Amino acid sequence: MTDSTTHPATMGTTPRDSQGQDLLNRVTETAHGAVDRFADKAGPAVQKLESGVVHANEVLHDQAHRMREMGDEWTNSARNSVRQHPLTAVFLALAVGVLVARVSR
Repeated sequence: MTDSTTHPATMGTTPRDSQGQDLLNRVTETAHGAVDRFADKAGPAVQKLESGVVHANEVLHDQAHRMREMGDEWTNSARNSVRQHPLTAVFLALAVGVLVARVSR
């Protein structure tokens, strides 16, 4: 007597299903290839971008350091001027105060 039940592994394995699986495999392989090519091209670009960011960071830190030094020099210069000419500094501050008060009205 023959068994009329269908084995689960053989269910749905028609030639059409096999063609669909082949098509899916080809599409998957093509997609993997495209992703690999993109990654190969993007890698150097990312490294170049990273190098540029590192360089820009160094330049910005150098500029910030120079600006702090310049601010310190100006502050010291202003202190020395006030110490050497205190009366002139007071009158100058008063004049600037009057000018700001008139402009702000």
